[in-house]
Amino acid sequence: MMMPDGMDRSPALQEAMRELEAAIHDARVAFDCIGLGELNRAHTSAVTARIAVDAAVIAMQAEIVRPNTWRTGGPGHPDVPPPMS
Repeated sequence: MMMPDGMDRSPALQEAMRELEAAIHDARVAFDCIGLGELNRAHTSAVTARIAVDAAVIAMQAEIVRPNTWRTGGPGHPDVPPPMS
C-alpha cells in the first residue's frame, strides 16, 4: 500500500499516518495467523494493531485541538522562526 506524501502535513498527522500504516500491517498478520490456526500470534498481532490505532487517534486529537498554524505558515511551522524574547 502506498502512503500519501505527508511532507505538507504536521508532524502529528505524519505520526498518525505511520501508526495507521503499522495497524494495517498488524491486522493483516492477525488475519493470516487466524487462517493458519496460530491463535496466540493472531491475538498478539491484533493487540498491536489496536495499540497503533489508539496512538493514531491520540495524534489526530492533538492536531484537532492545536491551532491551525502548520498550513498557514504561522508559529510552529518549520519555515517560520520562533518569536524573539
